[in-house]
Amino acid sequence: MTATTMPAAPAEHHSLNLRGQTLRTPVLGAIAVGAVALTALLYLVTSIHSRIQFVLIVLLLFSIGQTIASVLVEGSRHARDRLVTTLVYGSFLLALIPLVAVLVSVIERGAKRLDLDFLTHSMRGIGARDAGGGIYHAIIGTLEQVALASLMAVPFGLLVAVYLVEYGTGRVSRAISFFVDVLTGLPSIIAGLFVLGFWILALGQPFTGFAGSLALTILMVPVVVRSAEEMLKLVPDELREASYALGVARWRTILKIVVPTALPGIVTGVMLAVARVAGETAPLLLTVFGDNSINMNPFDGEQSALPLYIYSQAGQPQQVAIDRAWAAALTLIIIIMLLNLIARFVASRAKVK
Repeated sequence: MTATTMPAAPAEHHSLNLRGQTLRTPVLGAIAVGAVALTALLYLVTSIHSRIQFVLIVLLLFSIGQTIASVLVEGSRHARDRLVTTLVYGSFLLALIPLVAVLVSVIERGAKRLDLDFLTHSMRGIGARDAGGGIYHAIIGTLEQVALASLMAVPFGLLVAVYLVEYGTGRVSRAISFFVDVLTGLPSIIAGLFVLGFWILALGQPFTGFAGSLALTILMVPVVVRSAEEMLKLVPDELREASYALGVARWRTILKIVVPTALPGIVTGVMLAVARVAGETAPLLLTVFGDNSINMNPFDGEQSALPLYIYSQAGQPQQVAIDRAWAAALTLIIIIMLLNLIARFVASRAKVK
């Protein structure tokens, strides 16, 4: 009986191309170069001169060229996938254009006037045509008013969020959620009018920085509540159940486990609220009233703020006043960025023990 012999292995192995034909990177680069060149040609023969229009036309031509090339090489299915991917990235770039444009414009116009003297002097005794003056009094007012508003809004908003997530059931919880949603869309001037009518006119209190803080608190509370509520909902229930299984009380579980776990997200939400109210002008016009002198006491007398300073200086026809407004706007952006960096550093150091 003869042994069966195994068939010999083929001499060559052919690799399977499961993905089919794909567009090469040089082809995509050539399409991009062609889109830019064609857009530049359109700029030469038409009256289009906007940079934003240039970017939009380049994205449109690149999408069309890429889709046509993908249909010819890869097929309609891959072409649709590439088109949607290009639209997503293009939308992201378009969303960045206003932000970058604002930052570049503020930096270019504000850096010319921003110096140490501008940061360490007030507008006391400075006329409309004078080139001097600074924002020291406005920086103090903004920091004090935002700090007071945060001291009132953040603990209250966090407690409301904890109640809605950990304890809230039934009609009371739904009513609180409804009113928080209403406050979220409240125009800022309504908050200023409320404080003006109740705190200043009805109770006879003077125009102070604290009155402005009350108006800012109304605007901060719904943002803090909603952001903290969403972050607390993301905490896994397993952490709560493990703590309860060890016999830890509910309030201590919330304080030691739930809140520290959600703290980075809560801090981000708080900084969003701070960034919103730090640039509000309408509530401060009705409650703080503004002052050109330095006032360290937010509970006594009128006080300035950076939004009020920008509003008053930008409304004047003199170029020196407009330059001061741009420099104050740049200072406000820098202050908010520094507060965000400090808050993120503090949140990153917080850990569940």
